Amino acid sequence: MDTKHDVRMRGFRERADVEEVETLLAAQSAPLPAESVPVAECAGRVLAEAVGADVDVPHFARSAMDGFAVRGEDTFGASAYDPIELEIVGLSLAGHGFAGRVERGQAVRIMTGAPLPEGADAVVMAEVCEERDGRVAVGDAVAPQKHVGKVGEDIRSGDALFGPGRVLRPQDAGLLASVGVAQVPCVRPPRIAMVITGDELLPPGARPAGSKIVDSNSVTLSALVRRDGGAVLPFEIIPDRPEAIAEALQHPEADVVLVSGGSSVGQEDHAPRLVAELGRLDVHGVAMRPSSPAGVGRIGERFVFLLPGNPVSCLCAYEFFAGPTIRALGGRSRRWPHPRVRLPLARKLSSAVGRTDYARVAIEAGRVVPLATSGASILSSTVRASGCVVVPRELEGMAEGEPVEVLLYDDTPGDAS
Repeated sequence: MDTKHDVRMRGFRERADVEEVETLLAAQSAPLPAESVPVAECAGRVLAEAVGADVDVPHFARSAMDGFAVRGEDTFGASAYDPIELEIVGLSLAGHGFAGRVERGQAVRIMTGAPLPEGADAVVMAEVCEERDGRVAVGDAVAPQKHVGKVGEDIRSGDALFGPGRVLRPQDAGLLASVGVAQVPCVRPPRIAMVITGDELLPPGARPAGSKIVDSNSVTLSALVRRDGGAVLPFEIIPDRPEAIAEALQHPEADVVLVSGGSSVGQEDHAPRLVAELGRLDVHGVAMRPSSPAGVGRIGERFVFLLPGNPVSCLCAYEFFAGPTIRALGGRSRRWPHPRVRLPLARKLSSAVGRTDYARVAIEAGRVVPLATSGASILSSTVRASGCVVVPRELEGMAEGEPVEVLLYDDTPGDAS
């Protein structure tokens, strides 16, 4: 048995600073390899390498209006009072262009998006034309290139489109499709194994009964992983048996293992010792509140995060350590993805020098109100909260009226209700 890392029933002799753990993880988490993704499925994915265009868009001159394709000079002098008549010699539709050539004194009926016929260099709007007996009376002059979409007007062959690391938006995917890209090189999403441990746990959807409680952490963590671009592997609740936990920690498909519960110093907290025996335990015990029993390690190439079982501590440890790592592995920014707002404190926010605090707060009447609960198991406090304030370890608190940055749980800083 590894006694060096076995802190059960003994507690932590020392705790790492949050900044030390963040620096350690940032140095180790590079984007995963690329994989090819069909262009129709690439929106929301992270581009692994630069992509450019090798065609012009549009690649042919096309009409920007419904009307008549003409030689511009044939319309010079035309007006509503003195229209110029041209012979209609054909029709150009989108996808079905006119095969002939427009000669002097001729016109081709044309629809928006249809190719401009050879010989024509302008389009007269239908609104200023009158058609009769195979001829069209043009009531307004048009200069060459008027109402014509030019070759390469949107994109030129050789243009750089997107660089690596871009999270592709729906319109980005559409642009890639427009230049003929079929497969898009994207960073492979990190695969996340969840090790949810505890003999006291019932699966989500069950009702609490007797001394059993319902596992809520897996629900929260799964949603956070999806938010951060990861893919959750199938999982089950694992009993507090070392051999079962050890097997789950070595999930062969996982890039990251999230251990919820069993990470502290209790008799049944096996995960820290097992991580040390199977790989390495870089950190166990962090100077922060909540989440001080959090830990970080590696088993082979897998990152392992020890997340406390108490729901708020679990959320806190994920946001500080697991979330940024999962985002980085997927090619995304390590920065917390929360909208931010800066507002004054309604009352003092207490802390202690030497530890980082994750303080849940509400926003009321444009001021930040610390919630009057410190319990790490009070999940409802995060629901009542508008967001959180991170108090750095060098501060013993923040004074009433002091502007603070709130990391919002929602997209807008509206008052909690």
